Amino acid sequence: MFQFSSIATYHAQLIQHTISCEDVVQHYITQTQQQQHLNAFIEVYQTEALQQAKILDEKRKSGKPMGKLHGVVLALKDVICYKNHTVTAGSKILEGFTSLYSATAVQRLLNEDAIIIGNCNCDEFAMGSSNENSVYGATLNAADNTKVPGGSSGGSAVAVQANMCMASLGSDTGGSVRQPADFCGIVGLKPSYGKISRHGLIAYASSFDQIGVFTHTVDDAALLLEVMQGEDEYDSTTEPQTPKGASDLNTNYIFSSTNNSTKKYKIAYFKEALLHPSLDKEIQQQLFSLITTLKKDGHTIDEIDFDLLEYIVPTYYILTTAEASSNLNRYDGVRYGYRSKNAEIKDLTNFYKYTRTEGFGKEVQKRILLGTFVLSTGYFDAYFTKAQQVRNLLCAKTNTIFTDYEAIILPTSPTTAFSLGEKSKDPIAMYLADIYTVFANLTGIPAISIPLFKHTNSLPFGLQLLTAKNNELTLLQLSKAILQQYKTY
Repeated sequence: MFQFSSIATYHAQLIQHTISCEDVVQHYITQTQQQQHLNAFIEVYQTEALQQAKILDEKRKSGKPMGKLHGVVLALKDVICYKNHTVTAGSKILEGFTSLYSATAVQRLLNEDAIIIGNCNCDEFAMGSSNENSVYGATLNAADNTKVPGGSSGGSAVAVQANMCMASLGSDTGGSVRQPADFCGIVGLKPSYGKISRHGLIAYASSFDQIGVFTHTVDDAALLLEVMQGEDEYDSTTEPQTPKGASDLNTNYIFSSTNNSTKKYKIAYFKEALLHPSLDKEIQQQLFSLITTLKKDGHTIDEIDFDLLEYIVPTYYILTTAEASSNLNRYDGVRYGYRSKNAEIKDLTNFYKYTRTEGFGKEVQKRILLGTFVLSTGYFDAYFTKAQQVRNLLCAKTNTIFTDYEAIILPTSPTTAFSLGEKSKDPIAMYLADIYTVFANLTGIPAISIPLFKHTNSLPFGLQLLTAKNNELTLLQLSKAILQQYKTY
């Protein structure tokens, strides 16, 4: 029976002819069938995935060079476009919609011989922290089916956690890759804003959204990022390719150095974050224990004050809902997607009203209304303008921190995975659970959640690491070193 450990090991098996792409794809199709109860996949592309596997097997046998992701089986979050495949953002409003093109990130994966096995369940329009706000129903955590997998990319996380694919793509607007990775005990990487093109990513909040990856190893996350990164003519916010050198993301460079595991880092942590009353005591104890161990091993770890912590969540929700109000205005039922057939529709205004009321879920409606409110006359300066000012302060303070430190340590989530339905009736508690992840999206810096610990409740939890914008090199090197030396289970 096939067991996946890393892309490099898998490629070695293919080269040694001990396994074929077709065998592997069939293995994963079987896994998706056996674990349908988790509700991680919306659709599995069984026939075409097997066809692509056969093509790649023939390509390899003919002696043609293998792509960097040759035969790697990937899944996509249902907010990422894949040509001629349905994409609905977990919403009724996009019922039956088929994408006319592939996202730039997806096309770059396909260009390197990746195989897309299916699209994964998610919170509607990526709005949620539990994967319970989906028209397709909730996704279940494979470690404990009574728990949520996190959100909004919960389906993508569970697909990797439950070994239904090798890696997957999610989107991260305020922690939607890192928090599910934390709850599911896998690696979740959110790159710097602009590192990966957003072309083909259904927008929630355009100045926050970023495509991220779920993997079993840091090496695999680095490889996927290497393939997808770079400038794109369809997304003006993408970063231009950097010249070869220390700042260049190249997996051979990142992990070939023998000094990576012995390098000593200068790291900061926020006192207010680790002493916050919402943080689970066992998570707090484990993180302080890790900090003590890192110090003993020669790393410099300093406690610093961060007096803006209490403003992070309200700032995030004001700005993201405002952007969502604008972005989701395009879904009106006129050109595509769901269209109300209510008999009371007499004019265009009623048509919009009924289509959107029936098509959007309650959480999405709530955020659209909030965003419209903060953008309205009389409230714009009091809320939106003030939130932008706080965002600027956060960016300035973050830049100052990274002049003295190479990385920041934070919890990923205040708790381990919570029970299904536990927070769905308390939206404030749900929103406050994003306290540690939204910081990276507000400031545009890269962040990663790595699985290090297991709670006494038997659920996994990890560590969040952050570095300066476009310094994924340090982020990935440090993450791998910590995982290799300090993982406790």
